[in-house]
Amino acid sequence: MIMKVEQIYTGCLAEAAYLIQSEGEAVIIDPLRETQPYLEKLQQEGLKLKYIFETHFHADFVSGHVDLAQKTGATIVYGPNAETSYAIHQAKDGEIIRVGKISFKVLHTPGHTMESTTYLLRDEAGKDHAIFTGDTLFLGDVGRPDLAIKQGELTREDLAGFLFDSLRMKIIPLADEVIVYPAHGAGSACGKNLSTETWGYLGEQKKTNYALRADMTRKEFVAEVTAGLTPPPQYFAKNAMLNKSGYSSFDEVLGTGNTSLSPEQFEAMVEDHDALMLDTRSAQEFAAGHVPNSIFIGIDGSFAPWVGALITDIKQPIVVIAPEGREEEVVTRLARVGYDNTLGYLGGGVAAWKNSGREIDTVESITGTELADRMQGNFDATILDARKPTEYITQHILDALNFPLDYINSNMDRIQRDETYYIHCRTGYRSMVMASILKARGYHQVVDIKNGWESIEAAPITVSEYTCPTTIPQEVIDDAVASVV
Repeated sequence: MIMKVEQIYTGCLAEAAYLIQSEGEAVIIDPLRETQPYLEKLQQEGLKLKYIFETHFHADFVSGHVDLAQKTGATIVYGPNAETSYAIHQAKDGEIIRVGKISFKVLHTPGHTMESTTYLLRDEAGKDHAIFTGDTLFLGDVGRPDLAIKQGELTREDLAGFLFDSLRMKIIPLADEVIVYPAHGAGSACGKNLSTETWGYLGEQKKTNYALRADMTRKEFVAEVTAGLTPPPQYFAKNAMLNKSGYSSFDEVLGTGNTSLSPEQFEAMVEDHDALMLDTRSAQEFAAGHVPNSIFIGIDGSFAPWVGALITDIKQPIVVIAPEGREEEVVTRLARVGYDNTLGYLGGGVAAWKNSGREIDTVESITGTELADRMQGNFDATILDARKPTEYITQHILDALNFPLDYINSNMDRIQRDETYYIHCRTGYRSMVMASILKARGYHQVVDIKNGWESIEAAPITVSEYTCPTTIPQEVIDDAVASVV
């Protein structure tokens, strides 16, 4: 086989890794933390891994490049400006790297970060085939330019300016038929409005991507790319540092975390190590019965990003309550975002805890119709809307308080212990996360609205809608964000 490109997409992180092979040699681009799936694929196809290409120091996940290099002998490749504490090949702008009968041209494309690099794949005839753009160019968007700001050195406007130059000097001149393979799709916090598609053609992006408009000035680009940026999740800088400096072996992390604990051992871990109890079951299972003071972040939602956004200490000891048979998955997905200090899981789950005679807590969870009934009487309570400001602006319950889950840690002073709170989001996931956090912090008068906005829309509840006939003006969004950040 002369050339094969395989995208390995992980939906829960909206992340794409790539395996490219030619004549028995292979390159992996931006691998996830766990190496075993890549090792198995290499073995199955009889491939020797020659290089691991990193497009930049990722902030939203911990790459598997260090472990993968140690296990395969492959060389880790970064572009210019990448300084690490482990061995790499720091490629030069324009350098050609050969794999089998194909080659990659290194295109230094700073802007998202200063070391950001795009890899241009050329086939055996030397024709440009595809670009692996990392977070420089997405489908429908570009990477946010505020993640590599250096105090006193670079501003987000500086980085946006570099990104403008990179796109116009290195990317736009390429042929329309070149395939674009980005590092992320919709759902990633590395951009503002990414497409649900995970690959496309450069020509289509030139026509539809706002950031590639032919008549766009540098000033306009900087203004549009930096508009409406909310603060990045707190774990981003920590993940970037791990990717730069190295990390614990994933095998060791999994070996410790994937350990069954009896209720007695589980309780001792919490007391002796000040471990956080993380319940990863469904929202309604958590509502029906959970270990007191445990936090709910369900494995079937945007699990890893919410862990990273809400658990502020990346070294926090964690013990897990998981759906049966998914304990290893939970530990793996925690490690993907750098939470390596998992100490084990509750064997037998909440049933074992209950059977041991220990206390169980619950969360009251009601429908939108039940909420409407309660609002007809002497309703002395506050409705908390846990959605993002843009969701709230579009449509919300009249007099509800926008209290986005993203910013709960910085807004706790707005919550009163003697008040009752009814909490909703869009689906019932974020509201249960918020309810669990409030209960764990001693705010016990909380009621969840299950199924979120869908349940509210089906009930006779007065809502306020944004009536502008076009899109919401940026200044309205900025004001809403400023009010909760």
